[in-house]
Amino acid sequence: MPNQSWFYASDGQQRGPYPAVQLRELMARGTITADTLVWSEGMAGWQRAADIPGLLSGASGPPPVPRSGVPLTSAGGHGGGPLSIDVGLWELLGRGLVFAIGFLLVIPAPWVATSFYRWIISRLRVPERPNLAFSGEVGDIWYVFVAMALSSYVGLSGYHFLQYIIIPLQAFLSWMTVRWIASNLSSNGRQLPIAFDGSALTYIGWHVLLFISTVTIIGWAWVTTAWMRWMCRNVSGTQREIVFNASGLELLWRTLVFVLGSMLLIPIPWLLRWYTKWYVSQFELVERAA
Repeated sequence: MPNQSWFYASDGQQRGPYPAVQLRELMARGTITADTLVWSEGMAGWQRAADIPGLLSGASGPPPVPRSGVPLTSAGGHGGGPLSIDVGLWELLGRGLVFAIGFLLVIPAPWVATSFYRWIISRLRVPERPNLAFSGEVGDIWYVFVAMALSSYVGLSGYHFLQYIIIPLQAFLSWMTVRWIASNLSSNGRQLPIAFDGSALTYIGWHVLLFISTVTIIGWAWVTTAWMRWMCRNVSGTQREIVFNASGLELLWRTLVFVLGSMLLIPIPWLLRWYTKWYVSQFELVERAA
């Protein structure tokens, strides 16, 4: 392996070639996982990284010394960097549609939601947190997803005042979902001690403020970025601080491009992946201040 050059598959495209040293660096970062397809000269075809003897075990040692210009992690500390997501074009669209249809049908909502969260979290790439996974079960908070699905039909009742009453309820259900997701994350099969500590009342307040800000046409973008920063500050159990870097203006114009472009229907898969990747990349892990 030391003298080999390697390729790996991502989003239906080959990446590489990479020398063995850089391949181990990609493994340490979680960019290449056990299920990633890899190929090197002499192999008959593409294979899962886990199926190649010694490949993943070779990544268990320390990562290579960073090249010039790459910041070093302080002694005893943890490196940072932005999050990323590795999603296929049609897979993202297909799973998104299944998620939406499952909620429209109400009963399948707990199953499609749990399945979607397991998939999307497994595609996240977090610095120094390889093989991120979600261990939540359908039966944990199934009633939350059923209630969320039913609440989406309130607007069809003809009683418009019910829409305003249901907003705090939807916010509370969303808060419960966030807490559930945060408490069921693992890396390399080990449970992470992460929790979301933001209060339900404050979360509901942000949700209501976001709804009110839509009256201004553009104000929702600044409310959303402030809300995301508040959520990041209320994540505990991490040795690094989570920050959200997007500005209101960046969120505004990208969302408008996504919405207006989606009206043409054909660009939807490409716009959805573009928007998803950008949004995830705005979350970053940084060293906590002393």
